[in-house]
Amino acid sequence: MKITCLTILYLFLNQSVMNSELVVTYQGEPITSVSRAEFMVPMFDEPVIDEDKYIQFIKEFDQEIYQEPVDATLDKNGVIVPGQVGYKLHRQKFKELFYAFIFKNEPARIEAPILKIHPNVDSELLANIRTQQIGQYITYFNTNNKERSHNISLSAEAINNHVVFPGKTFSFNKVVGKRTKEKGYMPAPEIVKGEVSEGIGGGICQVSSTLFNAVDRAGAQIMQRYSHSKRVPYVPPGRDATVSWYGPDFTFKNNFNQPLLIRSKTLGGKVIIEIYSSDMVDYTPRKVPDASKELPKEIQLSNN
Repeated sequence: MKITCLTILYLFLNQSVMNSELVVTYQGEPITSVSRAEFMVPMFDEPVIDEDKYIQFIKEFDQEIYQEPVDATLDKNGVIVPGQVGYKLHRQKFKELFYAFIFKNEPARIEAPILKIHPNVDSELLANIRTQQIGQYITYFNTNNKERSHNISLSAEAINNHVVFPGKTFSFNKVVGKRTKEKGYMPAPEIVKGEVSEGIGGGICQVSSTLFNAVDRAGAQIMQRYSHSKRVPYVPPGRDATVSWYGPDFTFKNNFNQPLLIRSKTLGGKVIIEIYSSDMVDYTPRKVPDASKELPKEIQLSNN
C-alpha cells in the first residue's frame, strides 16, 4: 500500500513537471507559450527532445518575430527617407534557453533573443551615391491608352530607388516581379512571338527598354537583352529590351567601383530613368541615340 501511494505521488509530480509551461515574451509582452510535454519523446526515462517538433516550432516562431529591414529611399522631391532596421530571432541563443527549460524541469519565462538586420541601403550610402548622374534616357508614350499608361507607371515605380552594388547583377523580372492583376497590372497590347495581343502588364517593355538605354549610356555591362520580334515605336531600331515573366529578361551588371542608384518615374507621357552614383565612380559613358520626341501613335494591338 505504501509503495502504491509513493508510485502515484511520483507519477503525479512527474506529470506536473512534464506539463510545466515556457512563456516566451517579446518586448516584454507574452507572444507564445508551450508545455514541456509537447516536445518530449515518450517512453524514455531521461528527457529526450523531439527534434522534428522543435524545428517546426522554431520556423513558425521565427516568422512571427521576423521584421524585414527597409532601405532608405528618395521621395519625389529628392529628400532622403531613412531606412528601418529589421529583426529576426537569434536561433542559437533561443535554443540554449529552450533546452535549459526542458532539462531544468520547472516553469520558465524568457524574453525572445533577437538579432538586428540592418538595411542594405542606409541614409549615408544613399546620400553618397545620388550625387552624380552618369546615365539618363527618356521615352514617350500616349497617355490616351489608360491601361498601358498605368502598367508603365507601376513598373517604373517598381525599379525606382533600386541600388545595384558593385559586381552585382540587376534583373528586371526579379525586381519588378510577376505582373498580375493582384499587383494592379491591367490588360494592354503586347507583342508575343511576332503577334500582337492583349496581355496583363502590356507596356512594361517600354520601361525595360528605357532602362536598357540609360544603363548602356552609363557604360554598364549588359548581360541579357532581347529585341522584340516587331519594331516598337518608342525607341530607335535595335534599342529595345523585351521582357516577359516566363520568357526573356533584361539584366545588367554593375561593373563599376561604386554602387548605382536607379531613379525612375513617369511624367506627362514620358518615362524618365536616371542612373546615379558617387563622385568617385570610374565610368566610361557610351553614345546612345535619343528616342524620338514625337508622340507614338496608338497602334491597335500592335505595340508593347
